[in-house]
Amino acid sequence: MIREPGRDRHDGRPGVADLGPEPDEAVLRDRYAPNRHGPPLLRVNFVASVDGAVEVDGRSGGLGTPADQVAFRALRTLCDALLVGAGTLRREGYRAVLLDAQRRAWRVRHGLAGYPPLVVASARLGLDPANPALADAPVRPLILTHAGSPPDRRRALAAVADVLVHGADELDLAAALADLHARGLAQVLCEGGPHLLGALYAADLVDEVCLTVSPLLAGPGAGRITAGPAGPVRGLRLADALRAGDTLLLRYARASDEHPGGVP
Repeated sequence: MIREPGRDRHDGRPGVADLGPEPDEAVLRDRYAPNRHGPPLLRVNFVASVDGAVEVDGRSGGLGTPADQVAFRALRTLCDALLVGAGTLRREGYRAVLLDAQRRAWRVRHGLAGYPPLVVASARLGLDPANPALADAPVRPLILTHAGSPPDRRRALAAVADVLVHGADELDLAAALADLHARGLAQVLCEGGPHLLGALYAADLVDEVCLTVSPLLAGPGAGRITAGPAGPVRGLRLADALRAGDTLLLRYARASDEHPGGVP
C-alpha cells in the first residue's frame, strides 16, 4: 500500500510518496507505466550513493537495496527493449534477461511481448558469442555497432544476435534508436553504463532518468552515472519521488519546454 504525502504544494510538483518498508512491484509498475500512445521513450535506470558514487568495488550491485531491486524488476517488466553497453554487460556479469511466468503474463495482458529483447551497444564488438546474456537469451538479442567494427566479430556474433550497423566510424545512437522504434521497440530502458549514458546524453536522446539514491556514503574514487566528454547542461523536471525506508526512488523527465509533446 502506498501512502501519499499531504498535498500542500501549489506548484504541481509531486511530493514524496511513502512506499512503506516493503515496496509493491505492482504499485511501481503503475507509477512508472509509460504513455503507450505518446512518442517513443528512452528511459535510463541507475543507482547511486548519497555522495554520487555509481559503484562499490567496481560494480553497481554494492549500492543496491531491496527497493532498488523492486524498481529494477518493475522497469524491466514495462519496457519494449533493454539497452546496455558491452562493458557494463561484461563487468556486471549480465545473464539472459529472463522474466518469471507472472511477469510474462502481465506483459502479454498489456500488449507486450513476453520477453523484452536485450540490445547491446558495442563499438569494438568485444563480446563472446557464448556469453550467457547472448547465448541463453529467450529472444534473439540485438547488437548495435558501426561500420568500422571488425567484420569477423560481426560474423561471429551474427550466430546469436542480429547485428545492426549504424554510423561509419562510431555508433550513431540516434539512427540506432530510430531503427529500434521502426521494429516496434518504442519504450527502451537503458541500464548503462556511464559511457553509454554519456553518449546518449551528448546526443540529447535521454527522455527520463530513474535514479535510486542508496543510503550509503561510498567515499571518493568512484565515477558518476555519466562519463565522457562534457556537454551542455539540460534541465529536467521531477516526475515522481518515492520513499522506501531510507531509499529514495526518483524519476526525472525532460523539462516540458525542452521537449514539446514529450513525456507527460
